Amino acid sequence: MTKTISFAIIHFSVAFTVGYVLTGSILFGSVMAMVEPAINTVAFHFHEKIWNRLQSHKAAASGELSQPVQAS
Repeated sequence: MTKTISFAIIHFSVAFTVGYVLTGSILFGSVMAMVEPAINTVAFHFHEKIWNRLQSHKAAASGELSQPVQAS
């Protein structure tokens, strides 16, 4: 959990800093620090779903090819 909190702090800090440096606005930097990680979290959720689906298809394909043929 400590690593997750540490990552969140870094993520918010980077988002704020980029927004502030690009615009010079503390308000925009703050909004960006809240909105960007929230959108990124949703995007990551879908990324994981797609990644897991691709891994399942890959495992199924390799499982089909590696199954020994049984003699009757």
